[in-house]
Amino acid sequence: MTRTDNLNVKIFADGADLDGIRKLAQNPLIKGFTTNPTLMRKAGVSDYAAFAGDMLDVIGGAPVSFEVFADGFDEMEAQALEIASWGDNVYVKIPITNTRGKSSVPLVGRLSAQKVQVNITAMMTLDQVRAVAEVLHEETPAVVSVFAGRIADTGVDPVPLMREAASILKSRPKAELLWASPRELLNIFHADEVGCHIITVTHDLLGKLSGVGKDLDQFSLETVEMFYRDASAAGYTIATEKKAAASG
Repeated sequence: MTRTDNLNVKIFADGADLDGIRKLAQNPLIKGFTTNPTLMRKAGVSDYAAFAGDMLDVIGGAPVSFEVFADGFDEMEAQALEIASWGDNVYVKIPITNTRGKSSVPLVGRLSAQKVQVNITAMMTLDQVRAVAEVLHEETPAVVSVFAGRIADTGVDPVPLMREAASILKSRPKAELLWASPRELLNIFHADEVGCHIITVTHDLLGKLSGVGKDLDQFSLETVEMFYRDASAAGYTIATEKKAAASG
């Protein structure tokens, strides 16, 4: 049994590489999927709806989040209702504000009241979490995505904040707290410790899961071997002068 076998937090794969998603859909450790317009653009996706349809085909009934990309709230709502119609396993990502900094909390409340499963994204403060918790319908599943990795990028430890966010959301048992934008594999265990329900992990970071539980002495030796191997392959030399030990 490995440390990952004892996790309560669910690992969702975050990406837009359809081949990678197809492989991860066969991995029992992956419980769901997320993507966003930035990842889709980087992956060369040109047709949003067509890609979403392909992704739904390969992931089966696993939960998945697709994001609206309008900036006006009326159009956001229209896009959200369309996206929600794509499947019972679909969550609609709604950014916590639009690009003008206007709160989307009223829209989140309207959608949740209509039984739309929302994933409120790009959140970074406890005030945002409190505001969202107040408007979520008690009977509608939702995901609250707090970007812990980006919080850490500002020099702030996200662990206490995420623990408090989990406490706030206890008033909404159908809402799940998601640790977004992890920066290292250790964040999976941070998320589990503080009571997050979900953590999104990129395909690249998922590749490091094989290192969980690795013997550190062996890891140290492999690192030394890597340095030696690469220096030898590069043909590096340093001119040195051998000095005889001084005689007494």
